[in-house]
Amino acid sequence: MKAIFLKKYGSATDSFEFREVPDPVAGPGQVLVKVAFSGLNFADVMAVKGLYKEAPPLPCILGYDVAGTISAIGDGVTGFQLGDPVIAATRFGGYAEKAITDARAVTKIPATWNPANAIALTTQYCTAFFSASEMVNLHKGDKVLVQSAAGGVGIALVQYARYKGCEVFGTAGSAEKLEYIKQLGVDHPINYTKEDFAGVINKKTNGYGVDVIFDAVGGASVSKGIKLLAAGGRLVCYGASVLSNKTGLAKLGAGLAFGFYHPAMLMMPSKSIIGVNMLKIADSKPAMMQHCLQSVVELAKQGILVPKDSIVFPAGEIAKAHELLANRKTMGKVVLKW
Repeated sequence: MKAIFLKKYGSATDSFEFREVPDPVAGPGQVLVKVAFSGLNFADVMAVKGLYKEAPPLPCILGYDVAGTISAIGDGVTGFQLGDPVIAATRFGGYAEKAITDARAVTKIPATWNPANAIALTTQYCTAFFSASEMVNLHKGDKVLVQSAAGGVGIALVQYARYKGCEVFGTAGSAEKLEYIKQLGVDHPINYTKEDFAGVINKKTNGYGVDVIFDAVGGASVSKGIKLLAAGGRLVCYGASVLSNKTGLAKLGAGLAFGFYHPAMLMMPSKSIIGVNMLKIADSKPAMMQHCLQSVVELAKQGILVPKDSIVFPAGEIAKAHELLANRKTMGKVVLKW
């Protein structure tokens, strides 16, 4: 099979290499997926820059999620047949014509679905569901802030928050993205390049703030967010895009901007900071990953969660796809087509 290897760190334009390698073999509890589409995630962008510690050593095959069909079934696996259309979370190895993964990280999808769009239900929508359903229990009427609301996880969070009856504030950085999140159901779109999100929210809520914040940015947005939380408020950090293009002292400064928090500083005003890393959850709690996958697929069948049309690149244009994602010019999922 063909696979795309990350051969060195640096720019996506010269970091990848296509290689012919043997097909993986499905072991006990695993399945082999014939890949139609490989998903790109921001963690892949970080890995290319050498900034993602969880990535395997070079040379390696990146890729967290795929969509395709079941090609082989390992011992002990039930519930699948050869040829079943599926989406799957992969512990890397997704940038290839075939990918192997734990059967609990795979879910069947209706044959009528577009797999290029359904793939977003894996990493993006599972992250959103785990964050909003398992780590935070949203209630009707909650005031919720979604940072980067036009991103893959952001879109999913907005849809889920609307489903739960929340009042949603969302940030985005362009007129196009602001209009999109408004159509998505964000009650209060905020252009973070022109407005101070904390100031806008405090004004609109008469100083109450918000009950829940979902933050993919990191840095100063976290320290501002903590101050913005109402009593009982929860801040969920699932990314740190502010660090992606920084090195040396600039990276240190962005890291320090998160702030430092003693438990008493959170206990007294009854506030919480929650970290989410779905790779760790999939590793240590595969049954939870399975629950999240099955839940988001069911909600998608009901029309509650609706992935945006993906941006599709031929696999040979992986560098172009990576650059687009890295420059934050996208709304929704970016995928490679094999």
